[in-house]
Amino acid sequence: MRIVCIAASFVPSNAANSIQVMKAAHALAELGHEVTLLVPGHENAPWDALQDHYGLQVPFQVEWIPENLTFKRYDYAFKAVRRAKQLSPDLVYTWVLQAAVFALGRGLPALLELHDRVTGRMGPWLFNRFWRSKTPQRVLTNTQALKDVLIETFGLSEKADEILVGPNGVELERYQDLPDEKIARKELGVPEGFTAGYTGHFYAGRGMELMLALAKALPEVNFLWVGGQPGDVAQWQQRLADEGVHNITLTGFVDNAILPRYQAAADVLLMPYGTQIAGSGGGNSAEIASPMKMFEYMAAGRAIIASDLPVIHEVLNEEMAVFCPPEDEQAWQQAIRELATDPARSAALASAAKAAVSDYTWTAREAHALAGMKLNK
Repeated sequence: MRIVCIAASFVPSNAANSIQVMKAAHALAELGHEVTLLVPGHENAPWDALQDHYGLQVPFQVEWIPENLTFKRYDYAFKAVRRAKQLSPDLVYTWVLQAAVFALGRGLPALLELHDRVTGRMGPWLFNRFWRSKTPQRVLTNTQALKDVLIETFGLSEKADEILVGPNGVELERYQDLPDEKIARKELGVPEGFTAGYTGHFYAGRGMELMLALAKALPEVNFLWVGGQPGDVAQWQQRLADEGVHNITLTGFVDNAILPRYQAAADVLLMPYGTQIAGSGGGNSAEIASPMKMFEYMAAGRAIIASDLPVIHEVLNEEMAVFCPPEDEQAWQQAIRELATDPARSAALASAAKAAVSDYTWTAREAHALAGMKLNK
């Protein structure tokens, strides 16, 4: 199938939304589809650079479309769909609601992937127009919670089966033959000793303040923070120095291709989300998020400690992870201490999570997204 993907994410970028878009497009290419990804800007980065940055194997075409920011997303969506029409695709796969509506208006079947609520002055009107189009269309959400929100908001209960749920995923082949914790730490130059790892950005609601408090309370534990925007990393480095905290190692952003080795360097991996989770664009996704790190942690074969949020339970259960109330420092301290002194339990949790993650590959996700979709042909 010839598929044109249209995203509003910048490429290349360290943002999670950019990584997610590239992983989804890559999975479509791995499934044998002819994929062209359209993104905003003038970057025109070479494939080799994208391959390393995002940890990709199968090449696909990426094109950059100049945008006029005065018109927000409408100018870009119009230009991207115009370019898509020139490519004569069987399907437009997009994360941009405006592009989905424009594609349907041009007679192009469209799959709209949503990670957040449909809001704004025009959002509900555009979504209703998309949903009622006679041109083939489909919605993919990354959590059941978000699907439920859409059904309730737009009164879609009679057509609920037409909204698919596809949690984010992982490339299992990148997690094969990982070294054990001690070897990984030695290879990466990470301090030896029991290590609690975190990978991702340092945005509000990600648990950075909690992990700082934990590091102060547990000086015998090394904390490994992998990721973060350069400015955030610099601020935290200065703060750790000012407060005399020496058991937190910050690496900054690392290419996705080598991220598994950093996750392998941890004895436990942390998802200390708060009840309010901000992304690169702000907002709150605590009730509807599908963190990519969750699937990576599962594949890494390390014990997981996670905030006890309902949406996390869509994937993990008590046999796969230890759950703690968000921002409850004492509970998190206890969980880390217990796993540090009970390697058998850690191994059992890690094994159960790793067995379950086989259902959450990117290719399985994208095959599910496309399965049975009616096209014009």
